Amino acid sequence: MASRRDFLHRSLGMTGAALLGVPLIGQARQQELEPPPDIFDTQALDLDFWVKPRTISVTRPQSGEKARVTYWRDGDIIDSAYQELCHLLRDVNAKETVPIDPKLLETLWGTQAFVERFGINSPVEILSGYRTPASNQRLREQGIPAARQSLHMDGKAADIRITNLNAEVLGGLVKSFRQGGVGFYYREGPRGGWIHADTGLQRTWKG
Repeated sequence: MASRRDFLHRSLGMTGAALLGVPLIGQARQQELEPPPDIFDTQALDLDFWVKPRTISVTRPQSGEKARVTYWRDGDIIDSAYQELCHLLRDVNAKETVPIDPKLLETLWGTQAFVERFGINSPVEILSGYRTPASNQRLREQGIPAARQSLHMDGKAADIRITNLNAEVLGGLVKSFRQGGVGFYYREGPRGGWIHADTGLQRTWKG
């Protein structure tokens, strides 16, 4: 279990991330929303943001599951909540679960918590979390983007969406936390694709 010191050290390090580049709000299904003028102002990430309890809302479209989980409080991971999130990010097809990197959960929570400050209360949609090697290979054989040594197989990656944020906008926000790799997967349609987030080396690519 991560210590209070370890988690606070890593979390507070994120507050210095340079949040630059694109407007936060994407295009909604029915209307275009205007971004707040200071949406990428690093001053928005104050100490209170990082030390408050961490509650994340997630959905798994593939299984129909929904949950709102407080997994971190007073500097420590809540083990039962962490196990619930690991289950939600499982390989749904293979019915297998592994420990999910807490750093990945931190990125997903931070992204959602940040946009909640500006009135977007949509859950994080988990399109893919952990994958068994067999599941990863099956995707490759089907021509679906999947790296041969995918971090999904280590519980260190997730493909995500947040309603009202297109792939460019969501990816820009995830990238700003500087926690690992970010893949931009653009697709036509109202949802605008998805973002791959992982806790490996910092890098970006488009799929």
